[in-house]
Amino acid sequence: MRVLVTGGAGFIGSHYVRQLVSGAYSSLADAEVVVLDKLTYAGSEENLAPVADSPTLRFVRGDICDGALVKELMAGVDTVVHFAAESHVDRSITGSADFVLTNVLGTQTLLQGAFDAGVSKFVHVSTDEVYGSIEEGSWTEDHILEPNSPYSASKASSDLLARAFHRTHGLPVSITRCSNNYGPHQFPEKVIPLFVTNLMDGRKVPLYGDGLNVRDWLHVDDHCRGIQHVVDGGRPGEIYNIGGGTELTNRELTERLLEATGRDWSFVEPVTDRKGHDRRYSVDISKISTELGYKPQVDFAEGLAATVQWYRDNRAWWEPLKERAALAGS
Repeated sequence: MRVLVTGGAGFIGSHYVRQLVSGAYSSLADAEVVVLDKLTYAGSEENLAPVADSPTLRFVRGDICDGALVKELMAGVDTVVHFAAESHVDRSITGSADFVLTNVLGTQTLLQGAFDAGVSKFVHVSTDEVYGSIEEGSWTEDHILEPNSPYSASKASSDLLARAFHRTHGLPVSITRCSNNYGPHQFPEKVIPLFVTNLMDGRKVPLYGDGLNVRDWLHVDDHCRGIQHVVDGGRPGEIYNIGGGTELTNRELTERLLEATGRDWSFVEPVTDRKGHDRRYSVDISKISTELGYKPQVDFAEGLAATVQWYRDNRAWWEPLKERAALAGS
C-alpha cells in the first residue's frame, strides 16, 4: 500500500502524516507514505521531524501544479489524501492569484494524475467556507455552494472539479469539508496561534468588527481521524462534513485566550471588519457520524489548554515564522 499526501508538511497535513507513520491508523499501518509539499511560507519539514527517520516515509519538495512530477509520484499509489492548499482568507483578499493557481489548477493536476495512474482512492480535503454563511441551523452536504471570499471560491471550484472527475471519469473521489481547525504546529497567521503568541509577548490582538462572528472549532486530531474514516469507508462521489461541535463567537474565543495567557481586554484592539466576513459557520455531521462512526473526541477546553501550552513550550518553532512573515505586530 502506498499513500500520497499532498501538503503533508503543513499544519493539518503534517499531523495526519505523523499519525499515519506512527501507526495510529490501523488500516494503513504498513503503508509507504510519500509527502509532496512545496514548502511555501506555511509549510516546514520541521513539522515532520518526529517521523522523519521512518523507513516508510519519503518527502518530496515540489509543486502540485507540476504535471510531470505528479505523474511520476502517482505511479504505484493506491490512495491520495489531498491537503495542499493556500488557505488564509486575508491573504486571498489582498491577492487571489496564488489561491486560484494552487487550489484550482493544482487540484486539477492531481485529479488527472490520479485518474491516469488508476488510483483507487482520492480524498479531497476542503472547508465549510464553501457554503458561505448561515444564520441558524447547520449545513448538510447537499447545501448549495455560496463562497464569499476568493479563498473559499477557489476551494469550491476545486470541490466541483473533484466531483466532475468522479462523475465524468469514475475517479473514486470523496470530499471532506471541515470547520475551523486548531492545535499544535498551526502557522501563526491563524487566529488562535496569532492571538496566543502575541499575548504571550505582551502584544495586542485584533478583533474584527463587533466580534460576534461565530465559528465551530475542531481539533486537528479529530479532523484527521475524520479524514481517516473517509479514507477507510467513505463512498466515492460523496461529501462528508467534519465538525468539532464547539461554536463560539470570536469575542468568546478571545475571552478564553486572554484568560489562558493571563491578559485582559486592554490587549484587544478593535479593527474594521474585513471584506466579505462570513457571519456564522456550522456543519451538520450526521452523515459521517451515521455512515462512518465519526464523533469528535477532544474536549475544546482541554484541547485549547494543550494548544496554548504547546506554543509556550515551542517558541523556537514559531518565533522565526512570525519574524519572516512580519506577523509579530499583526
